[in-house]
Amino acid sequence: MGMLVLASQSPRRQELLRNAGIDFIVHPADVNEDLLPNEDPDAYVKRLAKAKAQAVWASLPSTIGRQPSTLVLGADTTVIVDHHILAKPADAADAARMLRLLSGRTHQVATGVCLVGEGVEDVRSETTRVTFDPLSDSDIEMYVAHGEPMDKAGAYAIQGIASRWISRIEGCYFNVVGLPVPLVCRMLREHHAWK
Repeated sequence: MGMLVLASQSPRRQELLRNAGIDFIVHPADVNEDLLPNEDPDAYVKRLAKAKAQAVWASLPSTIGRQPSTLVLGADTTVIVDHHILAKPADAADAARMLRLLSGRTHQVATGVCLVGEGVEDVRSETTRVTFDPLSDSDIEMYVAHGEPMDKAGAYAIQGIASRWISRIEGCYFNVVGLPVPLVCRMLREHHAWK
């Protein structure tokens, strides 16, 4: 078993890995997350996951990073509605705008996942469909005032207060939280990094 380095500060990703019994250390990445012109959402999350993993791999001290058994895990999650990417809201008004877009509709959540190591660069993605019940103006106002939407792609957390409005999901639940754990485990197994 090698060392896994998570290229993310996300407490949700860290909790998902811990809950799955995967040992890791945290080494956050700092990359530009701006969308490229005409970039497709799947390409966007894969590009960012890869950029994060590569940046951390390049910055690891040689005592850690150049071990054959070390892998860096990069991930990026986004919400897509009407082919538009909903990243983290800029402010409360932006969060309310996003929630109005999601209200009473089905949208997609895509996460790009990348493992980088010595001779390894594996980039994949997972998409989950999520259906919201209709939200009233007072629902949106209360939720935004609570603060939960502010650092979340699409302005909601499926595992938090927003759970009361999510009537259906098709696909991996953990993907919507921020990391498709079964996909990550398959990738680690394929690279002989996890039993």
